Amino acid sequence: MTYLLSEKYPLETLKTLLIPRAAWHPYPTYAERDAWDALPATVRTAYIAEGEAVATADWPQLLAVRYLDFARNGNRSRYAKGYFERRRRVIALVIAECMEAQGRFLDDILNGVWLICEESSWCVPAHIGRQRAGSGLPDTTEPIVDLFAAETAAMLAWTLYLLGGALDTVSPLIRPRVQREIDARVLTPVLERDNFGWMGFDGRRVNNWNPWINSNWLASALLVEPDAERRAALVAKSMASLDRFTGPYPTDGGCDEGPGYWGRAGGSLLDCLELLHSATDGRVTIYDAPLIQEIGRFIYRVHIADDYFVNFADAPALIRPAPWVVYRYGERIGDPKMTALGAWAAQRQDVRCEHKATAGVERLASLTRLLPTLFHLDDLYAIPPVAPLPRDVWLDQIEVLT
Repeated sequence: MTYLLSEKYPLETLKTLLIPRAAWHPYPTYAERDAWDALPATVRTAYIAEGEAVATADWPQLLAVRYLDFARNGNRSRYAKGYFERRRRVIALVIAECMEAQGRFLDDILNGVWLICEESSWCVPAHIGRQRAGSGLPDTTEPIVDLFAAETAAMLAWTLYLLGGALDTVSPLIRPRVQREIDARVLTPVLERDNFGWMGFDGRRVNNWNPWINSNWLASALLVEPDAERRAALVAKSMASLDRFTGPYPTDGGCDEGPGYWGRAGGSLLDCLELLHSATDGRVTIYDAPLIQEIGRFIYRVHIADDYFVNFADAPALIRPAPWVVYRYGERIGDPKMTALGAWAAQRQDVRCEHKATAGVERLASLTRLLPTLFHLDDLYAIPPVAPLPRDVWLDQIEVLT
């Protein structure tokens, strides 16, 4: 089995390639007003409106008995509703403050960030059964890194990166607290443990959890970890974990979980590769590998029309792939069909907010994806938006014919 990343870029090599944390500047911060003020007025208005819409609402409570729902009766939605609403609100408030820069959202950001730091676990109830104590309430002595613990860490890491010293004007204790929580709940567990199944180190084949969590692991480590040696070790281990995803992947690039999962399989792989590319000034890259290219092309090979995609496994028929992910993947592998699909998705989803009064909940799910979308709007609208719609495709490894 070929390990594309860890064999090509072992730890000692990676140490020489990583840009130091203080020098890594993936996107404009809150203080860099020219970049934020240059965004289209429609975009700025829409995201400020999203922030205003949530700033006046009470923050959801997350009760212990609601966490127990899943163990007691299988209900995961009552707890999840408030859990995800907290995070969506923080993202909305952070982006609104970055758009406006008047300080009026900072207290609300503090409330949301502090509430999230106070949660006993960032792991959702349906996944906490991986702890030694089993399902039920979370054991605070054993942090479990699941999809949404990792998403939470990355969201908070981007919040620190974007707002920086502006948070200190509210309280100088915010940033140190958030850094400690990210480290204790995600970075230290993934560095010290090899037995989270999604990591792939136990020899079993992994699914979309692997690149999805790794994308947030990487963002958190690159943005927050202050020790250069430990930062490099975290990145190197994540790369080794990603190799367990790509190593056994079908050579035809087919996502055997179905197209609805591509966004968090091949799409999250793109997120990982872009973070590595950015944090090394392009010196860590595997976009020339045939497998990586085929994984990307899968998404347009199973497109039917409009939002319809060929639905097999347990994937839905209606999906809305992230425009920037599709576009950037196509750009990196030199596939104009894929970039055209990304442009098509961008206009279909109105990422410039030209036809909607608000930005929409779906755009506030991940700062890892929202930030590159915002700062590459011109790219997304610079080419003709065309869905390739190939006449037929035969994926001989996963045995899917369209």
